[in-house]
Amino acid sequence: MNIQRSSPINITRYGRSRHKNHDFEDLSCLRTTESIQSFSPNLGSPSPPETPNSSHCISCIGKYLLLEPLEGDHVFRGVHLHSGEELVCKVFDIARYQESLAAYFCLSGHENINQIVEILLGETRAYVFFEKSHGDMHSFVRTCKKLREDEAARLFHQIASAVAHCHDNGLVLRDLKLRKFVFKNEDRSLVKLESLEDAYILEGEDDSLSDKHGCPAYVSPEILNTSGSYSGKAADVWSLGVMLYTILVGRYPFHDVEPSSLFSKIRRGQFSIPETLTPKAKCLIRSILRREPTERLTSREILDHPWFSSDIHVSNSGYGANEKEASDQLVPDVNMEEELDKFFS
Repeated sequence: MNIQRSSPINITRYGRSRHKNHDFEDLSCLRTTESIQSFSPNLGSPSPPETPNSSHCISCIGKYLLLEPLEGDHVFRGVHLHSGEELVCKVFDIARYQESLAAYFCLSGHENINQIVEILLGETRAYVFFEKSHGDMHSFVRTCKKLREDEAARLFHQIASAVAHCHDNGLVLRDLKLRKFVFKNEDRSLVKLESLEDAYILEGEDDSLSDKHGCPAYVSPEILNTSGSYSGKAADVWSLGVMLYTILVGRYPFHDVEPSSLFSKIRRGQFSIPETLTPKAKCLIRSILRREPTERLTSREILDHPWFSSDIHVSNSGYGANEKEASDQLVPDVNMEEELDKFFS
């Protein structure tokens, strides 16, 4: 694959490790006594999950310290030895890291897409450093129940802008969901797409896909209804619609604990919009969550919708009558986001 990028990423091979079974250059297995810091602070239920315990070995890799794991055994909290800057380090097998990061290499920088800070290459592993984040959108919405329209418009415009940039540059994201968007700053006014590792790089203008990669709560009707191909970009737009609805209403537009019942609701494409939303917000939701893929707005057209430029005056006084009936379907703390593949295997 011919990989090009407008702004180069610093990739350093920092030297061979002394042990063949790992890459840590000066591995110091120190027991840390510091308190575990959540990857998504100040949120009721952080995502990714909290670290397992404080007995993780602190490892020195190049000019960084790798502290406790944030997600499984491949994502760590890192600290720059000299500046003290805190980062996130993802660890990849050295033979597969270029394939895993191909979307980053072929995409120009964007303020709402997570950027690689540096890559360190060891003998068997690649250590990829990203800027730290301050919690994810899923946890934020679940904590807030729902967002005011003015705040929702600011955040969703950034989300849609990231997706439009990917689509414009030949990337289909496939696994879009609120959890994939994280906050860049502590006051949670700026968001970024956390990962491009699930993105599909298109060969040309044709965005047809045939896989069923994704999460049940966000999957589009055409993915469920067809055994052939579907428009990857249009499926991404549907997922954007699910996110917008969830941000504004505080629950998924389609929800059921049983996957088969959930998929039936998605196939029908019928959902209710609370009367408390403004007409322009309702219009945007309906323009995105359309059963027919060709009738949906594109990600670029979403950014031009008048909802973003209107003066939004809405109350934040809890649930209206229609919302009260569905208050048990608020953004759940259950696994509505497990992989779709298992249901079609």
